[in-house]
Amino acid sequence: MLEIIPVLDLMNSIAVSGKSGDRDTYTPLSTIFANNNDPMTITNNLKMNGAKQIYIADLDLIEKRGHSLDTVKMVNTILPVILDSGIRNLKSFDFYLDYANKLIVATETLESIEELYKMFDKYPKERIIVSLDIKNNELLTNNLDMNLNDFKKEMINLNPNEIIFLDISRVGTKTGFNKELLNEFSYFKDKLILGGGITGEEISELNNYGIKKALVGSSLHKGEININY
Repeated sequence: MLEIIPVLDLMNSIAVSGKSGDRDTYTPLSTIFANNNDPMTITNNLKMNGAKQIYIADLDLIEKRGHSLDTVKMVNTILPVILDSGIRNLKSFDFYLDYANKLIVATETLESIEELYKMFDKYPKERIIVSLDIKNNELLTNNLDMNLNDFKKEMINLNPNEIIFLDISRVGTKTGFNKELLNEFSYFKDKLILGGGITGEEISELNNYGIKKALVGSSLHKGEININY
């Protein structure tokens, strides 16, 4: 059965929403789980509705213009947090471990593949989730000199427990997941957490693909997908 993992993007310690990763256009989140955009209220209601964990992206940290870490730590007392804090290297991974249950190491911000190996050498796989960030069908990265196929080879070698397969082009668009790219990464299907544009109509299809977990933001907050569908 597919586990729906709610997505919460934070800016200035409030929940926000946007499309396609264009963070300059994000606005306060409107959600069926609260009558405001307070992350604590939303998380409490998500838990009451069956959520087992929550994905949080601290957009201020990712953009290097502040942080919402106090809020993240409080949310983590309600639901285990999977945190994307813009980790670049082992040093930053060390620091953020105190704030969340699991840390995301995303291709967008990772300094080098060597730093990723250092994390896996030092910490148990249970604390690390690699995020394979994709935009316009290409690997989204600020620093890695590699393409999707190169990164796939590194993932086979590292063998992480979980890999987020995030098509940022589709975030907030409800246009459906990227089936073509998913097929290219079918080797990892037991490890994949799929994200980006997932609609309610596709839930049964994801089950057929063998996907066990999915990140859902817009469709969940609008009431179009239930946590316990």
